[in-house]
Amino acid sequence: MFANRTRLFIGFIFFLSLLLLVYLRQYMFASVALMFIVLLAWDYIRQGTLIVAAKYFHHKNYDKAERTLMEIFNPKWLSKSRRGYYEFLMGGVCLQKQDFEDAEKHYEIAAQYPLRSVNDHVAALVHVANINVRQGNFDKADAYLKLTEKHQENINAKMKDVIERLRQELKKHKL
Repeated sequence: MFANRTRLFIGFIFFLSLLLLVYLRQYMFASVALMFIVLLAWDYIRQGTLIVAAKYFHHKNYDKAERTLMEIFNPKWLSKSRRGYYEFLMGGVCLQKQDFEDAEKHYEIAAQYPLRSVNDHVAALVHVANINVRQGNFDKADAYLKLTEKHQENINAKMKDVIERLRQELKKHKL
């Protein structure tokens, strides 16, 4: 929930209070300060800086979003709900940089994890299909579009329109 600098500042304040409380022999309060330090570290490992990165991403500040995502020490340690969103955001950043190979990789991983909504899950699949259409991998694109079929009743009209346009594009190339 915090950026790393904020998290470090708060951790430093708790560490100073821990030292002061141990010096004053207030061990119960010192244990509370230690607990807060551990909670900050646990929050960093399991949640990362995704909320801050998502804010930058939704405001179309992709450079800051990428820098914030890169602050995450090891994305594999994120909780399942956060890992999918990390990969989704990283795929979007790579797509904006026109790094299609990395974007495809991140969106494929994102589709394996639970995302905020069915629309986000289908969007990840559609991005992979779209990238493969651009690269000429029509069979792989068709396979990813077929994965979207089981979610047809739960997605919005805009996403249905994008899927239909991709299907039309695939039909052109299969002829």
